[in-house]
Amino acid sequence: MKKLIALLLLVSSFGFAQQTESFAQKLEKAKTEHKKVLLYFSGSDWCAPCIKFKKFIVNTEEFKNFATENLVLYNADFPRQSKNKLAKEIEKENEALAEKYNSRGQFPLILLLDENGNIVKKWEEYPKETVQEFIEKLKS
Repeated sequence: MKKLIALLLLVSSFGFAQQTESFAQKLEKAKTEHKKVLLYFSGSDWCAPCIKFKKFIVNTEEFKNFATENLVLYNADFPRQSKNKLAKEIEKENEALAEKYNSRGQFPLILLLDENGNIVKKWEEYPKETVQEFIEKLKS
């Protein structure tokens, strides 16, 4: 039991814990709560700008506070290391999202979607804005 708890803590501390809601569920939540969706494509264990985006924007308190009130987040992750492998159904869903929104395979690709899944804004690289400037662009 102690080993299981230690393993769970270790996995969650690296930020590779998998999402539990599907994109369809997140989109439905956005419709219900009248929020926009921030969909970002990342390679959580190999893409330096993706890791930087999560660390310096998504995981900041300022962004978390804004997102809680205004956004539904979905990370379409494409890890390469076998230890970070996603569940098959999540892999399939992320691949389908990539076909629809990221056919050129850009990482990171950050999309602000309306509650119907239409693209409102797009960042095709790590945002050059500060966290506050990024939030302001999400608001406008």
